[in-house]
Amino acid sequence: MTKPHLRLVQALVFDVFGTVVDWRGSLLAELRDFGASRGLALDWESFVDAWYWGHRAAMDRVRAAELPWTNDDRLHRMILDQLLEKNALAHLGEDDRSRLNRAWHRLEPWADVLPGLERLRRKYVLGTLSNGSVAVLVNMAKRAKLPWDVVLSAELVRRFKPDPKVYELASALLGLEPAQVLLVAAHRYDLAAASAQGFRTAYVFRPLEYGPGVSPERVSRDEFDLWASDFIELAGLLDA
Repeated sequence: MTKPHLRLVQALVFDVFGTVVDWRGSLLAELRDFGASRGLALDWESFVDAWYWGHRAAMDRVRAAELPWTNDDRLHRMILDQLLEKNALAHLGEDDRSRLNRAWHRLEPWADVLPGLERLRRKYVLGTLSNGSVAVLVNMAKRAKLPWDVVLSAELVRRFKPDPKVYELASALLGLEPAQVLLVAAHRYDLAAASAQGFRTAYVFRPLEYGPGVSPERVSRDEFDLWASDFIELAGLLDA
């Protein structure tokens, strides 16, 4: 049975990278295929990890106003260009660079996501609340058949989570009070920031987000409103 304090919830908004989609596994598959097609021998696992963490550092620079506002897609491209130079791949042309960068538009959802979202959508409005750009989120949803009712991006307020304005955007555009919106995420920092703005929160455990052998973030079961092993369990906890 749904917890009493969650009965006011009308909409669920989702962090996307890591929570909904397997960014690391998806990128590795694409980069390995690309490398094989070009005869490139490279440690693609290290490349993907450097791309991800380099992008995270670039977002921090935007947050600190060390860089002007730059959306998620352009930051991925900036870091990609740097990594190609570092790995003696500066000879790759624009078509190849664009193809590689758009791999972020083609990320695959975790296996539980589609059946879980279909159940949740029967009862709630569903949307994204991601640092990803609108174009990335729309293209990803179209390809993977993610059943969003609305696509909300930090790009709309030209800030990145955990800036409060990103969470305020969601409740304002949905016409709901913060307590009527539940954020679903696999990352403590995101959920803590949403909770500080009055949102309800659900943690979903994604042990393979950063790859096998990497210890995932551990969040206790009583830290947020809900704790679920996947979207199927989350749907059950919300009586969907």
